[in-house]
Order: sequence, then structure tokens, then C-alpha cells
Amino acid sequence: MIHQYINNGFHVIMDVNSGSVHAVDPVMYDAVRIAADLVSDQEEPAALPNEVERKILDQLSDQYGESEVKEAIQEIQALILKGELFTSDVYHDYVVDFKKRKTVVKALCLHIAHDCNLACKYCFAEEGEYHGRRALMSFEVGKKALDFLLTNSGNRKNLEVDFFGGEPLMNWEVVKKLVEYGRSKEKEYNKKFRFTMTTNGVLLNDEIMEYCNREMSNVVLSLDGRKEINDQMRPFRNGKGSYDLIVPKFQKFAKMREDKDYYIRGTFTRNNLDFASDVLEFADLGFKSMSIEPVVAQPEEDYAIREEDLPLILKEYDDLAVEYIRRHKEGKGFQFFHFNIDLQQGPCVAKRLSGCGSGTEYLAVTPWGDFYPCHQFVGEDKFLLGNVDTGVTNAEIRDEFKLCNVYAKDKCKDCFARFYCSGGCAANSYNFHGSITDAYDIGCEMQKKRIECAIMIKAALAEE
Repeated sequence: MIHQYINNGFHVIMDVNSGSVHAVDPVMYDAVRIAADLVSDQEEPAALPNEVERKILDQLSDQYGESEVKEAIQEIQALILKGELFTSDVYHDYVVDFKKRKTVVKALCLHIAHDCNLACKYCFAEEGEYHGRRALMSFEVGKKALDFLLTNSGNRKNLEVDFFGGEPLMNWEVVKKLVEYGRSKEKEYNKKFRFTMTTNGVLLNDEIMEYCNREMSNVVLSLDGRKEINDQMRPFRNGKGSYDLIVPKFQKFAKMREDKDYYIRGTFTRNNLDFASDVLEFADLGFKSMSIEPVVAQPEEDYAIREEDLPLILKEYDDLAVEYIRRHKEGKGFQFFHFNIDLQQGPCVAKRLSGCGSGTEYLAVTPWGDFYPCHQFVGEDKFLLGNVDTGVTNAEIRDEFKLCNVYAKDKCKDCFARFYCSGGCAANSYNFHGSITDAYDIGCEMQKKRIECAIMIKAALAEE
């Protein structure tokens, strides 16, 4: 399968099945375009057939000159020989064994607090309540969750635990006790915990920042960008904005993190389709690692992104990519999560097929110890998997998530992005279509554009 596009003057050819990416000149681009219409996706050719070569020469020689076209054909033949162009899909059969894999849990999302001190308008968790009651996780429940992870992680040495909410800092003492408990078990079980946390920053202070710098491998800091945008969507319950309180704390925290990971993480809505301005606001505030995600909401919400918004959104990613390149070349670069892409190594085949591993490798844990496939399914009775006392008992739902991969989704089968997005978010699919093996269409279009921009950026920065 071949995918081709032109972005910011770069002609890009993607060989989807091999993962090979080529930035080429126009004659090579057009030659591959003609060949792609004539070469079957079902068979991997050993070389371009003679009739395909003749078609390319006939259609392009007047435009580019015969010698240039012949050179392009030679390049195509060389790439086919190297297995980097017109390759066949070797992963479909792999899924047969992939479905039979043993379930090994490697990560937990601990809902340490089903409560929050902000009233974000787009919050899927209903200000932390998750369709239920406000509650804080006890140390005893958290301890059982860590014990479950230790004993159900198989041979995996590195384990991940994310402290999530609501707002985790509303239960800070339990967070610290659980980190201490986890560390105390590492040697006994030959494991290593990677603790992370997501916070709105309201309760951040020097003691918490210093502790996080010692113990948290990554910290996600929630901020929506410009003051007027952030304060519109992320107010306190009395309606007052949060920007002026949290930004100085985040700036101080980011400097203290030094070489440790952190992300400023925002959400854009229909109110700020010019979200590139918010990303650049993050950069101008001194932050080096950032992300801004599209809100996922039902169309009746006034802030929800709609299909008719897509042209503006896709152009915004293109414009952001150009500015991203400019700043990097001027020595003022930053990392934007969706423009980070590894074309050399990247995730393993299993990860590229199955994505985040929700419901199998990754579970969310409520304050009272219930297991769900991820934080976005919490409160949905159908998706209750078990609890910290019984373990995972709903094998039917677990196995449904085990089968959730790009080959189980009709919309993914012919999509060039399938090995980059791994089929997208199961929760978004369920919320919009009632099935975890469908796909959130608006999100798919944005993801495809981000991948195209990320690859173009690689080509542009490689020219330096």
C-alpha cells in the first residue's frame, strides 16, 4: 500500500506495510503515483513489470525528459529490491497468534481522587465524579492495586502507575505512601516502577514539586493555552479563571524538572480552532514539551468539534508545522507531542497493531478498587472488569479488548495511518458508535494530518 502527499513543498511517499518513508523529487513522486495505480496491493513485485515502466515513460517523458524519468524508474526498482516500496502486508497473519497472547498487565491508572477543585466545562469525568460519587482512594485500596500489578505483570520488569483524577493532589499523602510502598517491593519482585501524575496545578507547592522531581518519571500539567481560552474552559467552581494561579507554578516546576520528562497538556475546542496560537503560547512561556488535544464531545455541546471544522483544523496543523520548523532552525525549538515520530525504531509490531493496550495490558482503578479498561470507561457497568480483591473476572470484556486491533476495524484496513495510530481510541469509538472496533471519524482525519506533518518535519529538519 502506497500513500503519497505534498506538504510544505515536500513530496512524500509512504510504503505503508514496510514503514519506509521517502522524500523525493516531483518526477519520482509522479512515477510512483502511476505505478501505484497499476501494481496490485495483494502481491509484492520483485520488480516493476515492463508494461508499467512503459506507462511511466509514456506519461512523464514530455514533462520531465526521458532520461530523468528513466532515472526515477531505476530508483523505484532499487527500492523494491530493498523491500522499501510496494511491499505486501506481512502482519495480518501475525494477528492470529497475537489474539492468543497471554494477558500480562503492565500499567495501572490509579484514580487516586474522584474529586476536583476546578470545574472544566469539557470534563468527561464530570469534575472528577465519573458518573458516581466523590471519593478519595485509600492507601489500602491502592496497595492492593499495586500488589495486583506486581503479581500479574509476568516477566515484565518495568511497570507504570499513573496517579490520575479528578485532581490527584487532593489525595497527596496517599500518593506518597503508595510510591513508598511500590519502591519497597521493587527488589523483592525484581520490578521497577515508573510513576507518573496528571495535575491541574492548583495545589502545587515547593514540597510537591521537589518530591515529584525525585519520584515521578513524568508529570502532565493541564493548561489550555492563552489566558482567555484557559479561563473560559478551566474555571474554579465560582467561575473565576485558573490561569493566573497555575501558570507561575507550572513555569517554576518546568525549570525544576531540568532533564526529567513533563508535558504541558491542553485541550482545544470549537472556541479555539486557532489552537496553534495556544501551542505557541506554551512555547513563549518557556515550556519545552507540550501537547494540545482535540476535545471529544457529542455534537450537541456548543464547544464540540464538528465535521465542518475539519478544514480549519487541518490547516492549523499545517501552519503549526511550518512554525515548528522555523523555530527549530532558529534554535528556539520545542517538542509537540503529535509531531514526535520515530521512523527508525518505533513501537514493536504488537504495540502498532493493538495500541494502548486498554483492557488487557492497561487498567484503570477506581477509588473503591474496581477495574475498568481505561479511565474513559469508568462508571460504564458493561465494562466493569473486576476489582482489586477478585482480580479480573469479566473475561468476556477483557478478551473483546484483546481482539481490538487494526485488522478488527473495517475503517483501518485501507488506511495509511493504521500502524501509527494503531486504530485510535477504543473509548472514542464506543462513545460515538457503540463499538470498540469502529473509529471516531473526526479524530481519524486529525490523526492522519498530524502524521503527515510529523513526517514532513523530519524531512525538513534533515536538510539542516
